[in-house]
Amino acid sequence: MVGGGGVAVEECVGQVVLPGDVLFLPTHPDEDGERLRLGASPAPPTKLLCGPGLRRCDAGLLVTKCGLLRHRQAAGGAYWVDSQQKRYVPIKGDHAIGIVTAKAGDVFKLDVGGSEQASLSYLAFEGATKRNRPNVQVGDLIYGQFVVANKDMEPEMVCIDSSGRSSGMGIIGQDGFLFKVSLGLIRKLLAPKSEIIQELSQLYPFEMVLGMNGRIWVKARTVQQTLIIVNILEAYGETVFKASSSCELTGVTTRICKKNVAKMTSGCEQNVWRKCLKANTHF
Repeated sequence: MVGGGGVAVEECVGQVVLPGDVLFLPTHPDEDGERLRLGASPAPPTKLLCGPGLRRCDAGLLVTKCGLLRHRQAAGGAYWVDSQQKRYVPIKGDHAIGIVTAKAGDVFKLDVGGSEQASLSYLAFEGATKRNRPNVQVGDLIYGQFVVANKDMEPEMVCIDSSGRSSGMGIIGQDGFLFKVSLGLIRKLLAPKSEIIQELSQLYPFEMVLGMNGRIWVKARTVQQTLIIVNILEAYGETVFKASSSCELTGVTTRICKKNVAKMTSGCEQNVWRKCLKANTHF
């Protein structure tokens, strides 16, 4: 656990950080002009990415969330705080799943899980006009993108991209199952070549919509298959949280997850679940 005096950011990777901690960034003497190399072109400056849970300050990085500090070796590097947060704060550009709660004139009000409801204009759909309005009812699920999201203004969503196309956004079908998970699990599921998604695709054909606000919509061929996928994802999320906090899979957690899935799955489906548990060690 990091103290409040400030330490180097490299020493805190994989450790628990608390809000208010200050992490010092590594210094590069070449950038300060202390060393000059004659006849050699200077290295191009790299850009350090500051992810969720961190904020730039004069001393380096200021921690704003409680969790594990992570680092990725990319172009310039990236630091972020891996936490099991469930309270969502709208961010411009995020794709989220909202629930229509009311119609206020030409604007729909959506519950996105934040402190304030988001607004959605009826013209923010593909092909929508004043005469051709979308058929949106109270209680419908909307998958859209935030175009306005800051602390001083009401969040605003749209269901079209910059070219006016829906690009998969809009009204989600009536069937299916909607449930809520942690924001950290959503980021793991949206990662390229997610192992849990690949294993589930071999189990059943299904449709899935992932919202950055922690909501997941799943639909399979039957209700039983849908509930099986939901139970696997929920148990997987709990196991990932235990594994990330203790750096290992405890025997009690593994037995509980296997017991919950074994109630509804056959032998073939349990094999897929065992593979998902093995994939946990990579996080």
